[in-house]
Amino acid sequence: MLTLTPHQQRGSVLLEGLIAVLIFSFGILAIVGLQAASTKAVTQAKSRVDAAFVANQRIGELWGDRDNLGAYAESKKEIDALPNGKRTTEINGTTVTVTVEWKMPGDASSNTYSTVAQIVGNPPI
Repeated sequence: MLTLTPHQQRGSVLLEGLIAVLIFSFGILAIVGLQAASTKAVTQAKSRVDAAFVANQRIGELWGDRDNLGAYAESKKEIDALPNGKRTTEINGTTVTVTVEWKMPGDASSNTYSTVAQIVGNPPI
């Protein structure tokens, strides 16, 4: 039977401790990565909500002055609510299409939110 003397086991506790610290460090790095991904997702969601708000606010303006719809047509008007944000309002008779474009810093492509409304009769309640 092979038995190890204390002299041959010297440093094994130190090695076990270093391995435990290494595993703990990988766990912490994984949590930091998840937090970064979560923060990015929340930022993107807020941008989509802001884009919807900008488009719906524009449609509300049109409902308020539905006799002059043609005066509200615009192309790529800059908006401050979103980074690199632009709003386009297209009017075809009583059909209004509001498109909001924005590009987040660091993203390669731009994002788009578009909504269509019929501006006729009394406004919806």
